[in-house]
Amino acid sequence: MNDRAKLLGAAGERIAGEYLEKQGYFIRAKNVQIKTADLIGQIPVVAEKGDTTAIVEVKLRTSRKMGPSQNKISEAKLEKLKALATTFGKDNDIPPEQNFRIDLIAIELTVGGDVGQLTHIQGEIEPNFLSE
Repeated sequence: MNDRAKLLGAAGERIAGEYLEKQGYFIRAKNVQIKTADLIGQIPVVAEKGDTTAIVEVKLRTSRKMGPSQNKISEAKLEKLKALATTFGKDNDIPPEQNFRIDLIAIELTVGGDVGQLTHIQGEIEPNFLSE
């Protein structure tokens, strides 16, 4: 990943975190790197509200060349995020009865670098996510 991509990723996580906090979420972690024998990946934001933990994928776009930022999460990415969430939950002593969901925050920046559009798509709540 090049420096520009890292900066944009950090900016997306910051913008998403600020948005979620304004919506009443507690930000448990950002940019969580997970590496096990079977799994390598990153969770951009882990946020909690009530009895639900949201694993938040963040897509930030500075132009529409690669398509709109709110394209849904692919099935392969969704399965990987679930595996990452399971590992994160077990490593951080999150109780098995905690509800989980996978969310997407899509951010489009204006030419001037301001947030032009932010869309929060909440996934389906999956009870007992960690007991799988």
